[in-house]
Amino acid sequence: MARLRSVGVGDVSKRILLGRKLRSSQLGETLLPKRIALPVFASDALSSVAYAPDEIFIMLAVAGATAYAWSWKIGLAVALVMLTVVTSYRQTVHAYPSGGGDYEVATVNLGRTAGITVASALLVDYVLTVAVSISSASQYAAGAVPALVGHEAVAACAAVVVLTALNLRGVRESGTFFAVPTYLFMVSILGMCAYGLVQLLSGDLPEAESAGLQIQPQEGWDGPLTQVALFFLLARAFSSGCAALTGVEAISNGVPAFRRPKSRNAATTLLLLGMIAISMMMSVIVLANQMHIRYVDPHELERLKTAAGAALPAGYEQNPVISQIASGVFDHFPPGFYFVVTVTGVILVLAANTAFNGFPVLGSILAQDGLAPRSLGSRGDRLAYSNGIVFLAAMSMLLIWIFDAETTKLIQLYIVGVFVSFNLSQLGMIKHWTRHLKSERDPATRRRMMRSRAINTFGLGMTAIVLVIVLLTKFLAGAWITILAMIFFFLIMQGIARHYDRVELELAADEQDKVMPTRVHAIVLASKLHKPTLRALAFAKATRPNALEAIYVSTDDAATTRLLEEWDERRIDVPLKVLHSPYREVTRPIVQYAQEIRKANPRGVVAVYIPEYVVGRWWEQLLHNQTALRLKGRLLFAPGVMVISVPYQLRSSRIALEREEAAEGRVHAGDLRRGRVTDRSRDDL
Repeated sequence: MARLRSVGVGDVSKRILLGRKLRSSQLGETLLPKRIALPVFASDALSSVAYAPDEIFIMLAVAGATAYAWSWKIGLAVALVMLTVVTSYRQTVHAYPSGGGDYEVATVNLGRTAGITVASALLVDYVLTVAVSISSASQYAAGAVPALVGHEAVAACAAVVVLTALNLRGVRESGTFFAVPTYLFMVSILGMCAYGLVQLLSGDLPEAESAGLQIQPQEGWDGPLTQVALFFLLARAFSSGCAALTGVEAISNGVPAFRRPKSRNAATTLLLLGMIAISMMMSVIVLANQMHIRYVDPHELERLKTAAGAALPAGYEQNPVISQIASGVFDHFPPGFYFVVTVTGVILVLAANTAFNGFPVLGSILAQDGLAPRSLGSRGDRLAYSNGIVFLAAMSMLLIWIFDAETTKLIQLYIVGVFVSFNLSQLGMIKHWTRHLKSERDPATRRRMMRSRAINTFGLGMTAIVLVIVLLTKFLAGAWITILAMIFFFLIMQGIARHYDRVELELAADEQDKVMPTRVHAIVLASKLHKPTLRALAFAKATRPNALEAIYVSTDDAATTRLLEEWDERRIDVPLKVLHSPYREVTRPIVQYAQEIRKANPRGVVAVYIPEYVVGRWWEQLLHNQTALRLKGRLLFAPGVMVISVPYQLRSSRIALEREEAAEGRVHAGDLRRGRVTDRSRDDL
């Protein structure tokens, strides 16, 4: 095998973090089977079991513990909405399997404006998914590790960085990593609830640690509730509980990541997600009620009183609902309690992975449609949409830092965006089926389409009611921030679309583009008479311009004199023009001279040849080519002026090239087994 040289530190670090590069032809190897797709795309919706019941109890606690009697009914209402949304999205993944999800449905059926609205809502929701999940996990971690108290935002940002690195390795690899914890979470919650329900049926279910406490209602809610007040209370609790629906839409955006048959596998995963999430949420709510849990807003712990009505001791720590259930159910089996709490904290971190899989795919589709920067549509070394992953990480960390990783504040911003996309998606699907029914004549197919349209119509009604309730109950609590963010993304995407449209029109070829310039005036920049300058002169001569001259900017009389003398001694057959610069500027005199030549011959072209050093180390770039970079930046804005870089490779550049070629040709562990080593390479071994 050919002799190998040392590989750059940056290349080694990148390979360690991200793994080996994958060819485009290996894209099929990264597709997910259902057993991996379920934890990848469902971890967000499943993890909501860790905080959605908490939010329901917090909202009902406003009126005191007696309002908890409504918790299971609110849970059923949330479950009904989730089942409806899951059923509706099963229609979507069959009709639109390309991965556009709600955005594609709205764009195709309702127009571009509706599509941009859905896209802006989903972008905000994905960012909030990461921020809420990671912030909630950091709160769990701070409760277990006292050293993290007060540093939750730092811990949350560190977790986002780790998730980003894992996702940059590719969907398949990150999915395999996340599968085990997600399945452990399912087993722990369902196992805990099953054991608790068995205890309930046998009459052995213990009470929760907070069962003996009283909840003091908030001011204004301490008397008998009117029908209006009761409705508003239940509406607030219902809207908070609907946080359990976030993440359901991610599967419709991630259909391309499934193995074939993509649509059927995605629909099956959706059904599994809905049934598991509903079972877990309802079991938690039922057990919390039967164990008489008392749970209030963490910022209002003073409302919790002892059975005698006295204040709780200072430093009282209120554990989350799942933690209290696990503590009671496994009161004689501590390992069970620690297992449930640990995997719950882990799943809250991994829940953000749903957004890390959905956001980049959506970003790539928006980039293809000219609504987002084209860079979001580029796949990285591991065939993941790396730029979208990094952008999502940056936005979520900014949000975590601004809100100091406080879940209670962030949760108020949640679910507005996702229900906006739900509504427009359902409306788009209704129009989709209506349009196809006009041309379909097969009775069986028409019945199936009518059934699908009825499902989407019912889904639209349910999600519209939820959206109205969410806006009414959460607008002043922080939902207005989400709406402003959606408007911001909407305007940004429209601005990007207008820019790309203008550029496309401006770049459209016409007959004038065939007109040849009447004259080419070439100028070669000379700072010294050395090899780079001579190479630039030779290259300029080879292009046979109408006029050719070298330009030197004089800032020192002695240096100018030496250059002129050397020019004459070497008998260079290209005239050297000296531009005097009394203020020691180099860039401005050259730009002005090129513009004057252009003005003298408007139909001609000025070709500026700039010798540049090619170096192999990053720090060498800081020592060379700075004047050339500034000059190119100025000349690019001059009409009729062409800038040509003439590279001269220094020794360090050749070493870097050889090092890169050696790294590309290196035989990696497992290559022989996979058949990636040629016969020649095998002989060299």
